Amino acid sequence: MSFPLSAEQSAGLKKQMRTVPDFPKKGIKFKDLATLLIDPDAMELIYKSLAARCAELKPDYFVLLEARGFLVGTPLGLLLHKGVVMLRKPGKLPGKLVAFKYDLEYGSDTLTIQVDLVKPGSRVIIIDDLLATGGTAAAAAHLLANVGANVVGAGFISELTSLPGRSKLASTNAAMEVFSLLQFDSNME
Repeated sequence: MSFPLSAEQSAGLKKQMRTVPDFPKKGIKFKDLATLLIDPDAMELIYKSLAARCAELKPDYFVLLEARGFLVGTPLGLLLHKGVVMLRKPGKLPGKLVAFKYDLEYGSDTLTIQVDLVKPGSRVIIIDDLLATGGTAAAAAHLLANVGANVVGAGFISELTSLPGRSKLASTNAAMEVFSLLQFDSNME
């Protein structure tokens, strides 16, 4: 996917991201978004670039994954004047909820959504900070389909391209556009 980022801008953002070895477990090289969020110029570049791509998909809402997706998606909602909907873990949202339980590498988890927020047929884009294995984003796509939403895209600041996230998302909805601003070859970079 093309973004309004030059190769130089992309390289600069990647260089600015801190890599934390052995987090959250040994052998993982964690890409820390915090080092971009403290820089207003980096944030502006990230949000404007993602907003430009999202605008092409004409969403009605952004659906944000807990919790870093809230940081990424809320500014997109403001920039494009679209509502944002939070997907949260059980016990975090009031009202009538729909839940979707999904498997993780070592166990399972559940996402919930307030049932009255996303109207059937609404065009939505799932937003999070990172696409890796794709488990949570795929669960979000299933949950949104269960409430009648039309998931037109899933957007991320960064993506670990050697992991199956993109293909896992594509298996939930082949028409969904999956895009990321920065790509990394898993633990190689």
